[in-house]
Amino acid sequence: MFDTKEEEVEMGKVLERFLDELKKLRTGRAHPDMLAGLKVEAYGEFMPMNQVANVTVGGATMLLVTPYDPGNIQAIEAAIRKDQNLGLNPADDGKVIRVPIPALTEERRKEIVKMAEGKAEEARIQLRKIRDEGRKDLKKAELAEDAKKRGEKELDEMAKKFSEQIETALKEKSAEIMKI
Repeated sequence: MFDTKEEEVEMGKVLERFLDELKKLRTGRAHPDMLAGLKVEAYGEFMPMNQVANVTVGGATMLLVTPYDPGNIQAIEAAIRKDQNLGLNPADDGKVIRVPIPALTEERRKEIVKMAEGKAEEARIQLRKIRDEGRKDLKKAELAEDAKKRGEKELDEMAKKFSEQIETALKEKSAEIMKI
């Protein structure tokens, strides 16, 4: 019997990465994960935001970024401002960076949904690659023809199941983004 556990684990990782990417997309509300993907130039190298500052929510439309080292406040502010996908305009008071989250226009909401759809398509492509690699391994395996067919069917069903989970998450996120 062909073991599909490895492919299932890999497909699970693809789903997790996709869900993490969705968390980073803007909705109408402030969320600390919006800044999770940013890299800040600090101490001569680029570091993830969570290693140089604490990001908290200061209301439905405000993020508060508290640097661990006040000397990095300018670099953090620059990193937030530089990311055009976020479209945020931070302001600092010397200790804390306040990041107001502006209301999204209908056009901007549609752009963000398109970005989410692109990320979903990337995830589905990764699922298909994993499925195809599993099929190649299955063809190389010394198994009876009916065992190979069962293995292929199992891989197809697994890919379909993960693809459906991606689609469900995408629909939920799209609805959340489009909700005013």
